[in-house]
Amino acid sequence: MLAAPLLIHPSTTKTVNTPFSPRRSARPAALFAVVMVLFGCWAMKNVFAGDFRAVRRMATTHESSGAIENATPAELMGVDVVEHLGGQLPLNAEFLDADGKAVKLGDYFDGKRPTLLVFAYHTCPMLCSLVLDAVSRSVEGVAWTVGKQFDVVVVSIDPRDTPGSAAKKRAQVAQKYTRGKGSTAGWHFLVGNYAAVSKVTETVGFQYRFDAEKQEYAHPAAIYLTTPAGKLARYLYGIEFSPKDVTFGLYEASEGRTLSAGEKLLMYCYHYDPKGKKYVPLAMNIMRLGGGATALSLGGLLAVLSLRERRIRVKSARPPTPKKAPKNAEEKHSP
Repeated sequence: MLAAPLLIHPSTTKTVNTPFSPRRSARPAALFAVVMVLFGCWAMKNVFAGDFRAVRRMATTHESSGAIENATPAELMGVDVVEHLGGQLPLNAEFLDADGKAVKLGDYFDGKRPTLLVFAYHTCPMLCSLVLDAVSRSVEGVAWTVGKQFDVVVVSIDPRDTPGSAAKKRAQVAQKYTRGKGSTAGWHFLVGNYAAVSKVTETVGFQYRFDAEKQEYAHPAAIYLTTPAGKLARYLYGIEFSPKDVTFGLYEASEGRTLSAGEKLLMYCYHYDPKGKKYVPLAMNIMRLGGGATALSLGGLLAVLSLRERRIRVKSARPPTPKKAPKNAEEKHSP
């Protein structure tokens, strides 16, 4: 093991062994650099491994979806969602709200916050309830609050639904949103005639059909995130919606109007995968951020160490302050 270098004071021949020598103080910087490089390699390995797994899942999903498509039952023919990203909703479409008040769809797009749109009818035996329950669970895990940062608009596809059934369904769904403490603020359930409903469903690309024999509607399961101006920004599918996907969808739909710096940073690291139909990490952007953070950390550490060494050199170059002789000693030598 190497001994620390000796510093010789210019006014004395006494040697001083100091732990703050350039060689020793450089050791923490080198060790920190090695640790950061190893961490960067580990992070890149996991990011790429995650991306590979995601790609493999997407391929499996694509293959399985093809098999399901070939086996579509006759009663589900014509039931689908054709995405119209960027499409403008018919804001002039007229409906009745849960209080029986005549409203227009555009009343729920104030140009300031995004909206989560759902199609569901109130007498649906199963699927609509599953979708609405999934919506209430997912928004429960979103940092934003319904009625404050975004609204939820539920349009019934059944012209037979009434404001009374809309009020009942709204109360049921809002009650499951525990963060709202039972308040219906931000939850809007609309009913309307066939012409008004068709305007909205055709714009969204929501294709459904009525089974006259069962008196039920066959329809897809999905939710739609729209911009503050009423344009379609993102489609999410299924009967379970990840809070992460809903969060990123709302961030994207907000068009940056209400995003904080941290939320914008998250959007930089994630992007929507149209095949997997979910938000996944963007490896290249994550590596860029990691590399930038590592460079800043190393630069800051080296600057601190360099400043410390400079202060030590300046301090060691100063001549020693002469010590004052004791008064008793001066009195003894005085005549």
